[in-house]
Amino acid sequence: MSSNKVSAGAPFPETSVSKLGGGHLTLGVPTEGHDWQMIVIYRGKHCPICTRYLKELETLLPDFQALGVDVVAVSADPEPKAAEQIAEVQPSYSVGYDLSLDQMFTLGLYVSDPRSAQETDRPFAEPGIFVVNGDGQIQVTDISNAPFARPDLKSLLGGLRFIRNPENNYPIRGTRAP
Repeated sequence: MSSNKVSAGAPFPETSVSKLGGGHLTLGVPTEGHDWQMIVIYRGKHCPICTRYLKELETLLPDFQALGVDVVAVSADPEPKAAEQIAEVQPSYSVGYDLSLDQMFTLGLYVSDPRSAQETDRPFAEPGIFVVNGDGQIQVTDISNAPFARPDLKSLLGGLRFIRNPENNYPIRGTRAP
């Protein structure tokens, strides 16, 4: 069970993971001149739906970047498994690995145990997306407990175009407390 809920409008929790190719990714901190960042949490090498989703993300990457949105993807896979899956995807965006259980729970992700040793050898995060705005706040979040329930990337891109247009003055949604 997910123990935390990361609230829309809240600062994105400080999170750092190892990056394929060396170094670290600091999630929620845009790079390369972008002022927003989209963090895509994926299940890992055992998930063919994730591979397709990451490939689609690559095709839309120029559109996200044109909006000033840095894109990164992260899983709990260890480096060898992450590298094998990402070799198939060949993304231009940065990919992190070894997301820890504590980090998964801090982000409010659903965490699953493997169904068998053939699936994978460790607990893993179910899909999640966080879009962090220029103020470091969570502008958009989507957290799922199943691999087949995640946002359509083209719809998300269209929504971010709308949000980023200053004429729309679109606020962070879902911030009303009980």
